[in-house]
Amino acid sequence: MDNPPPLRSFGRLKSRTIKPRQAALMSDLLPALRVPEAAFAPKSLMPGAAEVWLEIGFGGGEHMAAQASRRRDVLILGAEPFQNGVASALRHIEAADLSNVRLYDGDVRDLLARLPDACLDRVFILFPDPWPKARHNKRRLVNEDLLAELARLMKPKSHLRFATDWADYADWTLERVLKSPDFAWTARGQEDWRCPPLDHITTRYEQKGLGDCAPVFLDFVRL
Repeated sequence: MDNPPPLRSFGRLKSRTIKPRQAALMSDLLPALRVPEAAFAPKSLMPGAAEVWLEIGFGGGEHMAAQASRRRDVLILGAEPFQNGVASALRHIEAADLSNVRLYDGDVRDLLARLPDACLDRVFILFPDPWPKARHNKRRLVNEDLLAELARLMKPKSHLRFATDWADYADWTLERVLKSPDFAWTARGQEDWRCPPLDHITTRYEQKGLGDCAPVFLDFVRL
């Protein structure tokens, strides 16, 4: 018997009905912003880009769009399977007239497989689904396989930021990243994980405080 396919996205792919304006952006703007369906070099999408950043699970796109507005010389790739989030991100992209964002509306692992080695300068994983029940922990995005793939894709001295408001997920991630020979934790004191980094952009989701602790910010460097 053939092996079953690997587990993919466990979250909802769509919830409420997408508003007409956002639906129009899904039809008209998203096709122009989607990354290629085959392997590609990110800088081919924006020749002259100073750097290439990736946000995994951009939610409603607030953080991604704000970072792109701050650094219009940087190409930002965003991956998000939740269709309502993609629709929201398109609204932010249009409102800010951003030309330096490209999107993948599917499982990020499919996107990662298309990218060449050492092509990313920065990666964000902000407030991913915590799957807090012990029997669901295996569904968490951060695991050894993802870290190995990110290590392949990230340049030496590039940075990975993980944030969560679930204490167990912070411990889970820290344990796994520190076991990796490819990353080092940059924190020197408690304020480095308890206080938002200077360049962090707080989103409406973060402000809801749906977790069981204050937000934790873990910054790592690719060795």
